[in-house]
Amino acid sequence: MSRHSFTPPVVTFVRRHPSRYALAALAIVMTGWAATGGVVDPARADETRALPSSGPAVGPVTGIAYLGSVPALPSAPVTVAPSPTPSVSAAALRTTGPRAVPGATPDQVLSKRLASVVAATPASLSVAVLDPADGRTARYGVRAGVTYDTASIVKVDILATLLLQAQDQHRGLTTQEKAFATSMIRISDNASADALWRVIGEAPGLDAANRRFGLTGTTGGAGAHWGLTQTTATDQLALLTAVFGTDSPLDQSSRTYLRGLMGGIAAGQDWGVSAAGPVTGLKNGWLQRTATGRWDVNSIGLVQVDGHDRLVAVVSRDNVSMADGVSLVEKAAKAAVQALDTTA
Repeated sequence: MSRHSFTPPVVTFVRRHPSRYALAALAIVMTGWAATGGVVDPARADETRALPSSGPAVGPVTGIAYLGSVPALPSAPVTVAPSPTPSVSAAALRTTGPRAVPGATPDQVLSKRLASVVAATPASLSVAVLDPADGRTARYGVRAGVTYDTASIVKVDILATLLLQAQDQHRGLTTQEKAFATSMIRISDNASADALWRVIGEAPGLDAANRRFGLTGTTGGAGAHWGLTQTTATDQLALLTAVFGTDSPLDQSSRTYLRGLMGGIAAGQDWGVSAAGPVTGLKNGWLQRTATGRWDVNSIGLVQVDGHDRLVAVVSRDNVSMADGVSLVEKAAKAAVQALDTTA
């Protein structure tokens, strides 16, 4: 397909999807298409971005393969916009969605809140939320043997693995590893993830660390395909607990370092579970599968409602568009937080 033949579908897309999410997704695709001539690698189609030589991070180029070797990182620090912290209260959350049935469990409340949401989409969804203070959880769509592509949320796992390995070796991260880690988490740079994926020993290294983190349903992607790592929403809660909790194989220094990077996600990538409340740690992932044209859209992080922490993980697949996936993930995150609030 030439760039000129790409124009009619673009016009049709804009007419049919005038929302801000659709326009944002379109801008991402068009930027990537212009930069690469429309070349997509079906095995690694994941959010990919070019690192700037200086100045602020540029917007994501979604679904476009990285062409060439790992680029040199900028000598100047990448400027990252802080994630917004909207004011969200439990009282406000209670005014939306169906009321909880007296005596209902959090899982039942969450299922009820999501009923109309999932009925309106062909996508598959799984969500889990944890109150780390008292251990209460709510889960939806978590079934034995059912996993989802991680896309770029695995970058948190890659860095956690690197930090754990460095602890075992009684060393700190090198200057280059820190540079890769910063761009991998804050601007979701794929080339940096490629480099650190090799450093940790690819899937075997990730899987070994995950056993120590308590992840039981996550399997590293084959070869260089870290974005096709398989996971569950429950496992992502276990990973978040290792990062934001205190009972963790990661020491305090490692946890503080990873939390800091997750707390400074670049503007434009600060959607997802952040819709449920002010976010202090976030990582999103999106991936268009070339076999179907459908989208995986995922989000994990720590949000706060009325000063209470909530660890939230949402994974989805078969979204018709990235915009639809973002909308689904945000609705699921809100519903999950509401489920705990209305059953407290």
